Amino acid sequence: MKYFIDTEFIERGPFYPIDLISIGIVAEDGREYYAVTSSFDPELAGEWVKLNVLPHIAGYPQTPLWKIGKEVEAFVGTDKPEFWGYYADYDWVVFCQMFGAMVDLPKGWPMFCRDIKQLACDLGNPKLPEQDSTEHNALNDARWNVKAYHFLGELRERNGESR
Repeated sequence: MKYFIDTEFIERGPFYPIDLISIGIVAEDGREYYAVTSSFDPELAGEWVKLNVLPHIAGYPQTPLWKIGKEVEAFVGTDKPEFWGYYADYDWVVFCQMFGAMVDLPKGWPMFCRDIKQLACDLGNPKLPEQDSTEHNALNDARWNVKAYHFLGELRERNGESR
């Protein structure tokens, strides 16, 4: 089953880990997961994150990172998942950090995330659908990832391509 992920995070450069702020996941079957972690320090966020991300998490309960990892594992279950994100490199790193290191991912999970942007580039980099919800909210962005993926799938079918 496909799982479309997005995260919001704090990035501070090469000597610091990426700090997860929130994660959104939409499963191919329509189920959704969203959490805000209690494991980040908002004072360490850059100005862009303070303006564009932190306002969207106000009022949400915060959950310890280890618990989010357990909840994500339960959400995905024993399925052989296929993860998709948009410009997903940092999302994937911070996703894996919820479980420790990449080698600590649950058994049977891939050690990579597929990228919608790369798929778009393979198809000539078409203009993707506009997002009609609040950007930089991890769940809204994960929902948009589903739309973008399906848009590209339809484009691929119209072009007679298979993948």
